[in-house]
Amino acid sequence: MIGKIFKAYDVRATYPNPLDEKAAWKVGYATGQFLVRASGQAKAGTVLVSRDMRPHSPSLCAALVEGLRAAGPSVIDLGMCDTSFMYFAINQQNAIGGIQTTASHNPVNYNGFKISGREARPIGADTGLKDIQKTVESLPENIGPGALAATGKYQQMDLWEAYREHILKFLSPLKRPLKVVIDASNGMAGKLVPAVFREIPNLEIIPINFEITGSFVHEPNPLVAENMKPTQDGVRQHKADLGACFDGDADRCMLTDDQGQIIGCDHLTALLCNHFLSLSPHATVIYDLRSSKVVSEQIQALGGTPRRSRVGHVFMKALLRETQGVFGGELSGHFYFRDNFYADSGAIAFAAVLSVLAASRRPLSELIEPFRKYPQSGEINFHVEDKAAVLKALKDRYAAGAEIDELDGVTIDAFAKQGWWFNVRASNTEPLLRLNAEARDQGGLDKLLGEIKPMLGTPVEGH
Repeated sequence: MIGKIFKAYDVRATYPNPLDEKAAWKVGYATGQFLVRASGQAKAGTVLVSRDMRPHSPSLCAALVEGLRAAGPSVIDLGMCDTSFMYFAINQQNAIGGIQTTASHNPVNYNGFKISGREARPIGADTGLKDIQKTVESLPENIGPGALAATGKYQQMDLWEAYREHILKFLSPLKRPLKVVIDASNGMAGKLVPAVFREIPNLEIIPINFEITGSFVHEPNPLVAENMKPTQDGVRQHKADLGACFDGDADRCMLTDDQGQIIGCDHLTALLCNHFLSLSPHATVIYDLRSSKVVSEQIQALGGTPRRSRVGHVFMKALLRETQGVFGGELSGHFYFRDNFYADSGAIAFAAVLSVLAASRRPLSELIEPFRKYPQSGEINFHVEDKAAVLKALKDRYAAGAEIDELDGVTIDAFAKQGWWFNVRASNTEPLLRLNAEARDQGGLDKLLGEIKPMLGTPVEGH
């Protein structure tokens, strides 16, 4: 049962079954051993812990800490904070790793652990999480809190002012007044935003759902359009310049323009290119391979180097670090920054957009509009039992007239000659294929979808 709490990128499950304090202790003990081995240090080193606002996060984090300390490392407890705070703190404290207790955007009955190694490098299935899982599964069934002496030291630390100073390095002085509506989703943005963006000249923040109550007015997942409605309505009601909705652990946010229209994260990546490439000319910009063609076109037009990445923060961060790219954007709302230790930050993405918007006299809707040039399908999910057979059929059908690559699923690109491209990826956990398509015009997109949808099966409603 305990193996079910391990996912591709983190530990996540419902509380208290299968994820309870005993499981948390085991994850702490196994992660402590792994991080000590990975550090190569003679001494055990220091691991940081933090937690989100879920009602069971304090008890899970306390059990996790006890397990870590039983494995040898000292522990610094950062308290309740957003996940990106952890990435900053690991680097600031030169820790051997860190663990945030959170279930991100999941409903309140979920919890889990996001684990990072040195330099805030993510620990996923292929970078150590499977090793941690093996150790957890090898431990005696009944071992847990109180079973072993906690030999590692423990201390609490408040790094909020240092964190604020770090985030505000990405905020240019605002040259004109901006009114911004922010929906904290009853999550960590309710603590992050007042702590970091307080008393900024020319910035007025209208808060929605900033109360940290241990429950959610709406699911803290801004990728679901319904959850963006309070932000959209707030922008229109208050005639705001910008709207932002953060997820539960506040490491990502989705934005709306001054009209209340949701901004695609690929279009936002294209907008931010000018800002970051002006600071680092000719640098590399990383983007999610599902992104609009407009992203690579914009990067090239500004003299930068575009690099497509597989979907997922593990791959985005690794490619950004490998290329020493200046920043990267993913459709999920994660934005990554070289000067943030190659890690993602919702707060820095927000600060960068404020900087761009305040430097222009034009509203955000006008700044974004040029990047909405190509019609897109959005991500459509299909239920398919034999995913490999469908992917092969797609490659066979389009082999003659398109470029095909398998960086992540299958991308079939005939944009230069026929004005369309699409990507189909298999879900890691479900019998699903995920389609993203784009064309030069709506007629071309409709024709393309008419061809390929029957090959993929029946679209899954609400997925």
